[in-house]
Amino acid sequence: MTSSRAGEERTGSRVEYEEAEEVPRSWLRRQLEGANTLVVAVLLALGVRAFVIEPFRIPSGSMLPTLLIGDHLFVNKFAYGVKIPFAGVRLPKIRDPRRGDVIVFSVGRDREAIYPADRRPELRREEFVKRIVALPGDTVEVDMGTLRVNGEALKGEAGDGAFPDEAGRRLRVRLEENGGRAYQVLDDPMLVGLQQRRFAVEPGRYFVMGDNRDHSNDSRNWGTVALDDIKGPAFVLYWSWDFNGGWLELANPLTWWDLLVHRTRWGRIGDGVD
Repeated sequence: MTSSRAGEERTGSRVEYEEAEEVPRSWLRRQLEGANTLVVAVLLALGVRAFVIEPFRIPSGSMLPTLLIGDHLFVNKFAYGVKIPFAGVRLPKIRDPRRGDVIVFSVGRDREAIYPADRRPELRREEFVKRIVALPGDTVEVDMGTLRVNGEALKGEAGDGAFPDEAGRRLRVRLEENGGRAYQVLDDPMLVGLQQRRFAVEPGRYFVMGDNRDHSNDSRNWGTVALDDIKGPAFVLYWSWDFNGGWLELANPLTWWDLLVHRTRWGRIGDGVD
């Protein structure tokens, strides 16, 4: 009896010891599973950003009235064929860039000037958003505010009223048609904007302009954009507000009510980009 009881005690002690061992092992397994889930989620998010869509914020008024300061949009990165990082190749495209597409692309920038990114690869990169107005092989000219593509003047009919910009200027609205696309552009009656002598767009490159024609730094000033530097066409607004401040202001709870109620443009959220 004594021997049997001792065996049971030893058996019971072994079971308790094994159960005590199982607790930290299960906790560790749960932590590893959670970490694996987080890693997979991060990799998926990075993959979507690299190959599918990428967010972009509008910091200036160069694309008024189509895009407002504080608009946040998504870029369709697979439309023109996704560029594989560090490989120098693109995946198959859905279509070629067209006249009238609003695109996000990279430029090279230093303290003094802007350059096509591929022609000054040593400079830091910055993303711009503009509209394609001329394709490879097209001739383009801008004379006293009139845009000509392949010899055809695209100066469209005037719109109704004026568009007030962030500086209080009242800009004239007019409709422009290019490549079967119609969109609004702005002219400043008090200013003659950048001009462009007639020239042929180089193969594999695109001539871009802002819709706010007299207040846009674009291909008229620094040249054309290479296809490899185009991230893709903008296609939808996912957020929009009248805010262009920094993170410190955004983190202040005292500003949240004003931002959400008075400065968020709820009616623009979900709109397509013209």
